Amino acid sequence: MSIKVTKIGVLTSGGDSPGMNAAIRAVVRTGLYNGMEVFGIYRGYNGMLEDDIQQMDSRSVANIIQRGGTILKTARSKDFYTEEGRKKAFANLEKRGINGLVVIGGDGSFTGAHKLSLEHNIACVGLPGTIDKDLYGSDFTIGFDTAVNTAVQCIDKIRDTMDAHDRLFIVEVMGRHAGYIALHSGIATGAENILIPEVDTSLEEVVASLTEKEKRKKLVNLVVVAEGHPAGGATGVAKILKERMPHVDTRVTILGHIQRGGSPSCIDRLIASRMGYHAIECLMEGRHNVMVGILNNSMVYTPIGVAIREKQRISEDWMKIVKILAS
Repeated sequence: MSIKVTKIGVLTSGGDSPGMNAAIRAVVRTGLYNGMEVFGIYRGYNGMLEDDIQQMDSRSVANIIQRGGTILKTARSKDFYTEEGRKKAFANLEKRGINGLVVIGGDGSFTGAHKLSLEHNIACVGLPGTIDKDLYGSDFTIGFDTAVNTAVQCIDKIRDTMDAHDRLFIVEVMGRHAGYIALHSGIATGAENILIPEVDTSLEEVVASLTEKEKRKKLVNLVVVAEGHPAGGATGVAKILKERMPHVDTRVTILGHIQRGGSPSCIDRLIASRMGYHAIECLMEGRHNVMVGILNNSMVYTPIGVAIREKQRISEDWMKIVKILAS
């Protein structure tokens, strides 16, 4: 029998991403509009365990759509991985009558929501809030567009100085085990080589490419590396390239957490608002334990277990484009 959801909790969990506040705002105001009581759960699953839960109203989410980070804070909780921890967390929801949950986060956050839903029969809906864009079932994740634009802005500045000195720059971007930030930012900044975990590009190929360009007097070269590349990110790649090409003036830049911050882009605000609205629609329609996503500009609802388990595939066309445009 479907649960009639009347009180919902909303939380952000795992790594923060720009646009989370826009999603929180949409969830709270859509829930209130439909007569629900809405509770903010602070610091992710830690807050659920420690009973750091407060009721929210429309003013709670005023003037936040343009802000990065998350007003609900975020954290990773080891205790929530245990069955006993989830039981304690659920008790804090149950005593308030909360029977619906919107979780904004990535695969780890969704794994926790999935287990909580199965063990305690609470209606859960996930919103993909991660800069990594590594969740199956959506063309967009909240924060990805902003992170890529931040990376592009930084790399554009690096290009100015590398051009002035005829240098090889190796730039590392975030993404964990996914190469989407590297791929998109690399193409957008004209990188000569892009190294991502999903594509097995040997460093011998990179050396050969750089050597060929050197013969053509092309001395300014950019290599964008995903942090999860098996060579060990930019530092590992640089070590090997310096050994093979010691005469080349090589520099390494790791962009790091700057990619998580900043005001969310228009696209991230829009998709976060749209997804937040549809999360409440899901709960009202009895569609539970799903991730809200957008595919081909249409809303789709992927079972959370599938969104976690399946992997997105990067088309071979992208790497062909990189090779041709860098020639």
